[in-house]
Amino acid sequence: MKEVKQHVEDGNVNYMKSRGLGDSVEKFTKATGIKKVVNKVSEGLNIPCGCEGRRDAMNVLFPYKNKK
Repeated sequence: MKEVKQHVEDGNVNYMKSRGLGDSVEKFTKATGIKKVVNKVSEGLNIPCGCEGRRDAMNVLFPYKNKK
C-alpha cells in the first residue's frame, strides 16, 4: 500500500496507508480545507454529507494494488 505523510493540526505527523482513490481524495480535501467547509455547511443544513460512504465506494471501485 502507498504510505502517505499527513500533517495533523497539533503539528504531529501521521502516516496513513491509502487503500484506494477514496482515501487519496479524503486526504486532499482535508489538506485544502474543503472538508471543513463541507462539514460546516452540511451541519448547518442538518444534512449528512455522506463522505465516508463515497470514500469507501471509491476505494472499492479504484483500489491501489498491494505490494507485498
